[in-house]
Amino acid sequence: MRTQFTAELIALTNDLTMMCRLAHDAVERGTDALVDADLTATYEVFAFDEQLQKMYGACEARTVVLLALQAPVARDLRHVVTATQIAGELSGIGWLASRVADQVYKSHPGHVAQQPILGILAAMGQLAAERTALAGQAVAGHPSVSEDEPGTRSMETPHRQLHSALADPASQPPTDAAIDIALLGHHLERCVDHTARIERLIRFLDTGVPPTAQSSDE
Repeated sequence: MRTQFTAELIALTNDLTMMCRLAHDAVERGTDALVDADLTATYEVFAFDEQLQKMYGACEARTVVLLALQAPVARDLRHVVTATQIAGELSGIGWLASRVADQVYKSHPGHVAQQPILGILAAMGQLAAERTALAGQAVAGHPSVSEDEPGTRSMETPHRQLHSALADPASQPPTDAAIDIALLGHHLERCVDHTARIERLIRFLDTGVPPTAQSSDE
């Protein structure tokens, strides 16, 4: 029974690792779609999101079986529950990347925005992709990077830049377009929020300290 449980946990972790790669690829290709008004990249994002949602459903089903039949305790229970929560966060990243790609699709053959706003959105997308990659490393059990690494940058600066550009008469788009652009920025910011929650969940798995009890600068 224990051998079976261990095998199921390994399979669950492997699924999460695959979901991390899919989430990263979805955000990365979504950024490519933004920058280049690329329909091919857009369709790839839709496909990545579809795979992520299917894997999330399979992960939930696997978790239910583990909880119902194996009755895990202590760290094992924490592992199973945390895995499900991480899968949910990755599913959310896929959904957000798909919403970005949807806006690119609607704007085609034009871009979703003009410069300098497009450059700011591109920087936000690149940062979201970096943070998703780091979350994947954490899930795979690799050591965390130091706070000096580029991937640990926050969205605060590009967020301010985007709002300033949207308010600047020199670059301000029409109201409807500005709303869509602000929503795109929000989607990319939320991707980073999901990665932050994944990192807190990994610390919970390692330390037992609940995410809500962890300080924001950990």
